Amino acid sequence: MTLRHRSLIGYLLFLLTAGTNGSVSAAPAELPAVIAQRIDVDVKTALRRFGVPGAAIMAVHDGQAVYVRTFGLRDTAHSLPVHPDTVFEIGSITKQFTAASILQLEEAGKLKIDRPLSDYLPGAPHAREITLRQLLTLTSGLHDYLDGPEIDRLASYPISYRDLIARIAPLPLDFPPGNRWHYSNTDYLLLGKVIETVSGESYRDYLQHHIFDPLHMKDTHTTAEVGHLPNAATGYRHASGRLERAPTIDASWGTSAGFLLTTLSDLAKWDTALSHGKVVSLASYRQMTTPFMTTKNGSANYGFGFFIDSIYSQPRIGHTGGTYGSTAADEYFPRQDIRIVAFTNLGDDTPEAGETLTNIVFADLYPAIAAEAAKPARGENRAITQLVRDAFRELQTGTSYARFNDRLRGKLAAGIGAKFVTGLGPYGVTTAQVFKGSRRDAKETWYDYVIQFGPGVSLPFAVKVGRDSAVTGFSVG
Repeated sequence: MTLRHRSLIGYLLFLLTAGTNGSVSAAPAELPAVIAQRIDVDVKTALRRFGVPGAAIMAVHDGQAVYVRTFGLRDTAHSLPVHPDTVFEIGSITKQFTAASILQLEEAGKLKIDRPLSDYLPGAPHAREITLRQLLTLTSGLHDYLDGPEIDRLASYPISYRDLIARIAPLPLDFPPGNRWHYSNTDYLLLGKVIETVSGESYRDYLQHHIFDPLHMKDTHTTAEVGHLPNAATGYRHASGRLERAPTIDASWGTSAGFLLTTLSDLAKWDTALSHGKVVSLASYRQMTTPFMTTKNGSANYGFGFFIDSIYSQPRIGHTGGTYGSTAADEYFPRQDIRIVAFTNLGDDTPEAGETLTNIVFADLYPAIAAEAAKPARGENRAITQLVRDAFRELQTGTSYARFNDRLRGKLAAGIGAKFVTGLGPYGVTTAQVFKGSRRDAKETWYDYVIQFGPGVSLPFAVKVGRDSAVTGFSVG
């Protein structure tokens, strides 16, 4: 289990070795009916394809909502529809609230983000080695406390902070702090405890007093309150191909890493206030949305609670979140000044429905940009493209591995391949393999592709090809 993040299958990031930017365009103040209808159709198609019970979507341009729609059911057992005020779990989008709270405390002179964690939590694992900035940017090297085979069973029950930390306390750092980026919920768990230590309030109370109340966010809650919320969406997931009600992650497990629920309108209040300097200063907000530079791998494509990346060759700033029974995405596209938010009550992460829906809406709002991004780069080798198509299908199905060299075929057949079947199979049949260029490492050439699976769903896929036209290395995600 994980309080999920941007990567659709980040846990499958696997490396084995032997365009144009588009034009800047603006969404109209009032969305033409034909565009709204196109979005409706494409969203419904995606919801049916991936078996999503319900969703709520909002697009905001220049501070004005230009598209607000709800789809399907928030509760399938009682046939209750999703409404604009339905409350959804938002998982790791909670991290933005945690990061902003840390910066509020810094602006108040109560902490400094470049000081070691030991200044505030001396008993925390590796506290002298890690700064608050490294926690904020997910570059601490701490192991994720949510890793482990027993998580699915344990996380529905209360646990103490002490016992959570005990899960990772004996472990060495995964890498030197600041050296590279790795998604670890432990970083934000510790930041929540820093907020409590420095402020003298519980994390929940701090959010209420310093964010929710000032911004009039009356419909934002935690998973501890979900049983008392009559308009909360019930979470679902697929198991053995069947839709089932998903368990709720106990608030003590999610906490400052991902335990919030909210509505479209409340999240819009948050987004507007944060980006306009009403939560933290504009200088602090710029820190949140500036990618951290690691000492080994360059840009982390992550700031403080924000991914800074691109889709359709367009810059994108935002975060995704997922729990057992939800996926959500809150994405801002600065060139177009458009923000797209999608909530769903399906917890499947292959693919994440929330991010899929924001991708679909953007592509329907800006079809010329999406079409340009789908064009192959120059220099495509059709034989390589065919090899990529066939090799990817073998990873999805776990059959033969005939397109891989002997070394990779042996590793995949010995057990590693099962992870790819689990992670890639649910994406379904590929619709295109778009060549994005080639690059050379020390000795060999890599071919970069984007694998498409229909509207809103794609994955980067790169291969290295040997002299015998077999794949000798590849990366996914």
